[in-house]
Amino acid sequence: MSAANMPTGNQMVSLPRIQEETAGIQDFTFLHMGYKGLIDVRGSEDEPLISPFLQMENKQVPLGPLSWKRLGHWIPSFSGQAEGLKLRGVILAPLDERGFLVKLEISNCSQKALSVTYGFCGQWESSWHCVNEDKMLEGKKHCYRSEWNQGVAFDLRCGAPMFAFAPMADQKCGASYSTQGDEVRYRLARDESLAPGQSCSLTVAWGLGFEEVAAVTSAKEMLRRGYDYELNRTLAWLKERMQKFKDPKLTELYNTNLFFCIFFSTGITLDTEELVLVTSRSPRYYVSAAYWDRDSLLWSFPAVLDADPGLAYEMLQYIFGRQKKNFGIHSRYLDGTMLEPGFELDELMAPVLALDRYVNVTADRNILEEPNVKDGVERILNQLKKHRHESVALYDTFLQPTDDEHVYPYLTYDNVLAWKALHALIRLYPQRGGLKETADAIQLAIAEHCVKEKNGKRFYAWSVDLNGNYDIYDEPPGSLQLLPSIGFCKAEDEVYRNTVDMIRSPEYQYSFSSSRFAEIGCPHAPHPWILSVANSLLCGRTAHCAKFLHDVKMDDLIACESVDENTGKCTTGAAFATCAGFLCHAMKESKERLDQGYEG
Repeated sequence: MSAANMPTGNQMVSLPRIQEETAGIQDFTFLHMGYKGLIDVRGSEDEPLISPFLQMENKQVPLGPLSWKRLGHWIPSFSGQAEGLKLRGVILAPLDERGFLVKLEISNCSQKALSVTYGFCGQWESSWHCVNEDKMLEGKKHCYRSEWNQGVAFDLRCGAPMFAFAPMADQKCGASYSTQGDEVRYRLARDESLAPGQSCSLTVAWGLGFEEVAAVTSAKEMLRRGYDYELNRTLAWLKERMQKFKDPKLTELYNTNLFFCIFFSTGITLDTEELVLVTSRSPRYYVSAAYWDRDSLLWSFPAVLDADPGLAYEMLQYIFGRQKKNFGIHSRYLDGTMLEPGFELDELMAPVLALDRYVNVTADRNILEEPNVKDGVERILNQLKKHRHESVALYDTFLQPTDDEHVYPYLTYDNVLAWKALHALIRLYPQRGGLKETADAIQLAIAEHCVKEKNGKRFYAWSVDLNGNYDIYDEPPGSLQLLPSIGFCKAEDEVYRNTVDMIRSPEYQYSFSSSRFAEIGCPHAPHPWILSVANSLLCGRTAHCAKFLHDVKMDDLIACESVDENTGKCTTGAAFATCAGFLCHAMKESKERLDQGYEG
């Protein structure tokens, strides 16, 4: 497995970039409510933040080539050989801990005794604030010996401390550090003499906190628990949520993307310790660390609910708490305030659809009476009324599901979501009147105004203006292919089949129907989208999707926005955590059919 950008992490800390050749950890990130986004602590291009090293006779021994695998489909593990030594490393972000562990084991496979120096070194070059765009933080870096761990501690101060991190080893090792200009370098080293067949190991816990004491004791907590405890507890948690497909490639792809979704689309803020939702906790994703109703609730939420209903409940608490005041607004910061303005109908409907899905799966109707939830539903219905046409039961949107501006204001897909959400509210709040009449009116309006005819065939237009204008188009983030899975029509419905035939035909510019990786794209990213593969799975195109997913490379098997139509490698939107969730949900919904079609 390639590990050029192999990510891992837990609820508090993300490790988005781990180098394949050196096993160097390029950076770590965490979420910060006060700063409304992601903080990224980075090494330099030439020297990662944390790198394992090995020396013999005062000479650096290259660690590569390294081979990689994931323990529990999530925890990176590497191995290699060098100068008669075997080495193995594990990079573990334990569940529920404020930090991570890096373990390095060395075995003497030669026929003679060997003296080695090994450990970890690195450079803290910069720290960044990331919300869509990255801006370097201008605080002063500090590195010093802490009395709390008798070792090194690091912090960034902007007047007062902003954050701190600290390593702590499970065995005595030498620690050195230096500051040159604004760059901080350090080295943690241990000397060993190994007889033939003898092994040694060093585990360093890296703790994170608001300031020195919090960071050091976070590391100390992990060491007190012990590496084996932290590993086994985390593996047990991962195992409880895994799915096994007959195709081993799909097993690997599903589970890795599931855990990437859980740990990179949700997270706990360092400063307020609140669960928040984001597009991605990786700065490699081009609109990282912000909140979208659609991304979090239509894409990642179903997968989280499949795997962990308790976490799904916490997600809804955040949605109907921090985020409810701006439901339907393009994008927001972690604290719910507006980031990018612009109304999106699909996003306005997303909280209701997620709430309905949660109640259907868990049978927990108590959540419906919580004040924040009831208030949020009222806000959604009031906002919906503002976007209704004065005489036709269709609702406008300013931005399409890609977040690009509409061509015509009334999107068929978006109005189908409004129809779906109103039917959901009929089930959730049966005592509320008027919802069925409104939903029925939407259905009739779609049939009358959104169904068009070309060459004697009737089809669903993408958008209309109620003055006779319409377009033939589709977008993977909100596809007309999903209408049967939403429950609006049957898959055998003639209008629907004609619609799908049009957007999947070779004549349609973004069908990529003659390519090796044939899925729908759009101008936002003119290549096959991974969201479109998920759409196709939910539409029942199982055999096509099984081959696509078996062969696709994406972003080192992690979901991305789009892939090259010939190679299957990532072209746009690397480290797309919410997309990873939607892909997993579609795979789980299609698991029986995927397994039945597997031929080995």
